Amino acid sequence: MGIYLRGNVWWYKFKKDGRPYYKSSESTDPEEARRLLRIAQGDVARGKTPVVIFNQVTLDDLAEDFLADFKIQKKKSLDHAERYVRELKKFFGNAKVTRITTTKIRHYIQKRQEAGLANASINRELSALKRMFSLAAEADPPKVDRVLKIPMLEENNVRKGFFEYNEYQALYGALPDYLKPVLAFGYFSGWRVQEILSLKWNQVDLDEGKAWLEPGETKNKEAREIYLDADLLGKLKVLSAKRNPLCPHVFQRDGERIKRFTRAWETALRQCGFIPRLKCRNCGEETDFPKKRKKGLQCPSCGSTKLRREGRIFHDLRRSAVRENVRAGIPVGVAMKVSGHKTMSVFERYNITDEKDLRNAAEMRHERIQGQGRGDNRGDNQPFSISKRNQEYRNNSIKTLDNAPVAQVDRARDS
Repeated sequence: MGIYLRGNVWWYKFKKDGRPYYKSSESTDPEEARRLLRIAQGDVARGKTPVVIFNQVTLDDLAEDFLADFKIQKKKSLDHAERYVRELKKFFGNAKVTRITTTKIRHYIQKRQEAGLANASINRELSALKRMFSLAAEADPPKVDRVLKIPMLEENNVRKGFFEYNEYQALYGALPDYLKPVLAFGYFSGWRVQEILSLKWNQVDLDEGKAWLEPGETKNKEAREIYLDADLLGKLKVLSAKRNPLCPHVFQRDGERIKRFTRAWETALRQCGFIPRLKCRNCGEETDFPKKRKKGLQCPSCGSTKLRREGRIFHDLRRSAVRENVRAGIPVGVAMKVSGHKTMSVFERYNITDEKDLRNAAEMRHERIQGQGRGDNRGDNQPFSISKRNQEYRNNSIKTLDNAPVAQVDRARDS
């Protein structure tokens, strides 16, 4: 270990865990090299990783650990992670991590926006970069001295579609017979489409009237169980009587598991007046979705191929189920168990408020004011009189707070 001269610049050398490290002092003064050497030696003696080592870590090193973590965890989105890594490497190359700064990340964001990417897509790539730095900081020994501060973009692409009961009935009548039980199960349970299609008969108890998913079969990897209402239970009993014993899945077509039903779904939507549309992510132009799927669809205005499907989708049934459970007065904690939501923030995003809810709120507020004019107030023992419908609506709203977090209950009851 020591200092040595390369050209006119002094370098210093030290060892950590038996491995030699070489670093330029970027100075022609040997005392500067000795000072930096003493700092590095002090860090090694205290068991710390010298900053000079962090300067040798590259983006490739972080990306390798990032993808290895996906493979170890057996995450289904590995292909997405590999795509994020490719896009990050196109811009940053194999840069040293100490050279990746917040300023350069902002330049990366600008470039991706110019390429026509939506904020949500850019955020997924930025999240991948943030995860790389987090894994590097958690490594032993750590590969970075800090987790980089990465600015995220505001997203406004949350879908808000849902089916009213009359719309559900119309769609139920338009779908082919083999898909009607799938629709009914989705509208009742709020389960995701693949959770429904993967359901097997050994996960259904017709005598008890319940169905369940095993741990690892849901998005959040947790088991889930629901009890079926009489209508849905009757439909499953009919399916059980007609099922092919060679196929273990509940929802079958010609003795085989139903995998996809895009064309049948879109045909039924058109019959019900729900015309699917495509929205360009680049210019925002909307066009009708073609009746026959084609590859390489382009926006007629700007020619972009980055198109997003708009209109009713099967996942709208999930929002509908959450909404109807809340309206029915089912406690929030129970409703979250049924739908499989783990956090209140996501559950509330699915609990869509529509014009009917707002109208009821206005009527309740008006009748409250009228009651105060008659001398009624919150301190009176006799509450003011309101209509039976609004009383029921208000009672249901209060019941949904029974199993909610304390902070949410306090905010709701104070409002």
